[in-house]
Amino acid sequence: MDIIFIRELRVETTIGVHPWERGSRRSLLVDLELATDIRPAAATDRLDQTLDYQAVAQRISELATGSDFQLVETLAERIADRLLREFPTPWLRLTLRKPGVPSNAREAGVIIERGCRN
Repeated sequence: MDIIFIRELRVETTIGVHPWERGSRRSLLVDLELATDIRPAAATDRLDQTLDYQAVAQRISELATGSDFQLVETLAERIADRLLREFPTPWLRLTLRKPGVPSNAREAGVIIERGCRN
């Protein structure tokens, strides 16, 4: 299996459990790896034969912008579920990072893997 990836996709959302977090939107960073077979696209040089990472990034941004979850865990699960349903990939690894939280750390977040990596 091959991997198509997106690194440090910045999305804006409302997230957090504390009142001071919920008062304004904040940026989260998304790293994503998607399993696929790139050989058909490589042979034809056609975008419709591969995962369109621009479309994937747009979908992630739409989901994050429209969400109002308290936990990054919840947002990560929702994104992973939607991507597995809407794009032709059997497996993904999603990292969702919340910069500056806790305040004495650069960032905190979650890494999840879903599906089967063949």
